[in-house]
Amino acid sequence: MQEHAKPAQPATVAHNRGCCDSLPFHDRRDYDNAARGFIDGFHADVIRRDRDGRAVWDFRAYDFQDTEVAPDTVHPSLWRLARLNNHAGLFKVCERIYQIRGFDLSNMNVIEGDTGLIIMDPLVSAEVAAAALETYYRHRPHKPVVAVIYTHSHVDHFGGVKGVASEEDVRAGRVRIYAPEGFMEETVSENVFAGPAMQRRAQYMYGGLLPRGPRGQVDAGLGKGTSRGTVTLIPPTDSIVEPFETHVIDGLEIEFQLTPGTEAPAEMNLYFPTLRALCVAENACQCMHNVLTIRGALVRDPRIWSYYLGETLDRYGDRSDVLFAQHHWPTWGGDNIREFLADQRDMYAFLNDETLRLLNHGLTPLDIADRLKRLPEPLASRWYARDYYGSVSHNVRAVYQRFMGFYDANPAHLNPLPPVDSARRTVDWMGGAEAVLEKARAEFERGEYRWVAEVVNKVVFAEPANRAARELQADALEQLGYQCENTTWRNAYLTGAQELRLGVRRVGGGQAPDLVRSMTPDLFFSFLAVRLNGERAAGEELALNWTFPDLDAPEQQRFALTLRNGVLTHLAGRHHPCPRVSATMNKTDLDRVAMGRLTLEAALEEGTIQVQGDAGALERLFGLLDEFAPGFDIVTPPTTSMA
Repeated sequence: MQEHAKPAQPATVAHNRGCCDSLPFHDRRDYDNAARGFIDGFHADVIRRDRDGRAVWDFRAYDFQDTEVAPDTVHPSLWRLARLNNHAGLFKVCERIYQIRGFDLSNMNVIEGDTGLIIMDPLVSAEVAAAALETYYRHRPHKPVVAVIYTHSHVDHFGGVKGVASEEDVRAGRVRIYAPEGFMEETVSENVFAGPAMQRRAQYMYGGLLPRGPRGQVDAGLGKGTSRGTVTLIPPTDSIVEPFETHVIDGLEIEFQLTPGTEAPAEMNLYFPTLRALCVAENACQCMHNVLTIRGALVRDPRIWSYYLGETLDRYGDRSDVLFAQHHWPTWGGDNIREFLADQRDMYAFLNDETLRLLNHGLTPLDIADRLKRLPEPLASRWYARDYYGSVSHNVRAVYQRFMGFYDANPAHLNPLPPVDSARRTVDWMGGAEAVLEKARAEFERGEYRWVAEVVNKVVFAEPANRAARELQADALEQLGYQCENTTWRNAYLTGAQELRLGVRRVGGGQAPDLVRSMTPDLFFSFLAVRLNGERAAGEELALNWTFPDLDAPEQQRFALTLRNGVLTHLAGRHHPCPRVSATMNKTDLDRVAMGRLTLEAALEEGTIQVQGDAGALERLFGLLDEFAPGFDIVTPPTTSMA
C-alpha cells in the first residue's frame, strides 16, 4: 500500500460507479478466451537476476486483484482488463502453437516444427524468456530451438532472445533468426536520438516507479508491466523483404505479410496455412493502440495501419480458425476473427479520417479531442476498442500533428512564453499563489480535477517549493488517475502525484550493451551530434577523420567529421584531405566508449585510439558533449543545468 496515496474522493467514486452502467460487463467472452487452452501456471513467486539477485519479474505482485468488484480507486473497465491480464502461464492456441502469457508485457509464442522449436518474440529480457521456455518444457518434448522470429522492432519482442538461443548457435547455423526488412536499423535508431528522454517518460507511462496496488500501478494495458532483466539482441540471419513471402521453417510452412509503418516501422504478420492460424503481431490487440505513444516516438500512420489490417482480413479472414497476437489472448472462430479485424481496421480509419475532416473545418487539436471523446457505436462498446493503452484523445491529436504539426494556426500561440515565465506572470496576475490555491481548493471539492490540475500547475511552476501547491496538484492528479480507463494515463497521473509529494527517484538508465554494439558508427556519430552543446561549441571549428580498421564495409571504415557553427556533421566513406586530427580505433573499442566503460582520456592513454595531429582538439570536442541526467524533472520546472 502506498502510504502517501489518498483515497478516492466522492466525485471519483461516483464517476467510477457510473461507468458500470454504460459498458457491457455482462459480456464474458474475453474471460473464456483468456482461460482457454490453459495448461500450467508459474512455479515460482519471482524470477531473479543471477548477477545481483534482484527480482526481474514478480508473479505475486498483482494478487490484490483477486476480487471481481473494482476498488473505488480503479476504473471498473480497467480493473476488468487487469484481471484478464492476470491469466498467466502456458496455453495451447492450436495444434503445434503454444503461448506463454503473463511473464512480461508481451507474449512469447512457441511453434513446434518437425524437429525443433520456433520461438516467436522472446519477451523483454533474457531471464523471463528462459523461464518461459522452461515452463513450456515441463509439459512438452524437450526439442531444441531451431529458429527465432522477431515480428517487429520493439524491445518487448526481441530483448529476451539470449534466454532461448545463443550467438554461438546462430553463428553455427543451428538457429536461424527471421525479421522484417529494416529491423536492425529501426531497432537501434528509433530510441537512440531521443533515448534518454524516452526512458524517463516511459517511467511515467508504465508506472515502473509506482508500488503495485489499488492506489498505484494495476496494469500496463498490453500486459502487467515490463520485466527488469537483461535486454539482449542477436541480429537476424534472414530478412523478409517481399510484401508476401513464404518460407518453410523446420517443415512448417509460414507466409509472412510485411506491414511497414503500422504499429512499428518494421513489422510483419504471419499465417500458418496448414494450421489455419493467423498471427497479427501487434497490429491488432484487445484494445485501442497508440498512434503516438506518450513516452514519445515518431507519429504512426493510422491510414496505412488500417489499410494493412484490411489486407490481412481480405487475404486470411476466410482461411483462419484462430487469431493470436503478441499481447493479450487469442480469438477463435472465423466469424469472430473477421469481425475483430474489420473493427480494428475501422477504428484506425475513423481516427485518421474523422480528425482530417474536422481539422479541415478549422478545429484545433484540443477541439477535436474534446469533440471526439469516443468512437462511434457499436465500435465504442467493443472491449477490444476501448482506451486501455491508446486513447481517442491522444490519437486524434497525433493525427493532427502528423499532418499539421504542433501549431494550431492561432497567432497568439506562435511564440508563447516558456512555462516558468508564463506561470509566474499568470499567478501574479491572479492575485498571488494563495489566492489561486484558495479558489482551486473549492474547485477540488466540486470534483473539477482537470481544471485544478491545469491551474495549480501554474503555481507549482511559479513556486516549485510551495508545499501547499504541490500537495493540491498531487491530489488532483491522483483523482484523475483513479478515474482513468487508460492504463498509461493512470500511471502518468499517479507517478506525477508521487513525485510531487516525494520528489524524483533517481534511477539508473543507459542502453543495453547488445543494442549499443548494434549501433553503426554512422548512428554513433549522429548521436554524438545530439550530445554536442551547441552554445559552448559556437566559434569552434574542427576537421576530424575517423577510421575503423576492423569493419569490412568501406562506407563504415572511414568518416569525415566537421565541427562548425555549433553543429557536428559527418560523411560516411569519406576523409578530409587536410584534417586537424585523425583518429583510428576498432569498432569494438568504440562500443566500450559508448557504454561508458572506457573514457576518451583512458583510450588515449592506453593507445586504444591512435591519433595523428592535434590530440588536444579531439579532447576539446569530447569536452563539449552533454551528459543526460536519467531522472530529469517533469511535474516541476527543470533544475538540471544545461550549460
